Amino acid sequence: MKSARIQVRTGSERGFTDLTPACRRFVAEHGGGEDGLLSVFVPHATAGVVVMELGAGSDDDALAALDRLLPRDDRWHHRHGSPGHGADHVLPLLAGPSLTVPVSGGELALGTWQSIALLDPNPDNAERTVILSFLAG
Repeated sequence: MKSARIQVRTGSERGFTDLTPACRRFVAEHGGGEDGLLSVFVPHATAGVVVMELGAGSDDDALAALDRLLPRDDRWHHRHGSPGHGADHVLPLLAGPSLTVPVSGGELALGTWQSIALLDPNPDNAERTVILSFLAG
């Protein structure tokens, strides 16, 4: 298995960061055109990774839905950080810290509109670590 850590700058805005180009580069460098599995893992309690369409309003819709499900107010027992930060710690129930994507012939087996994205709803952390691992099949 080949693994690498990458640093992703998310800034102070809540939202999605497209990891697809970095994942494609990693698979091209370490996959050698093989079939296998790409694992994407975020070692953070307040971030997750998802496969979804990015752009065309999907990002805003997803954040609005997340805010309806996990309101950013003071109802949470976990209260340090920015307002609503407790909701960020419940995020893994909806967007887990890892996902696996099939690789076929050295290419990510994503659908036409699918992207691999880091979901960071926490404006308190401007940079995140992502661990990419490729397991040849």
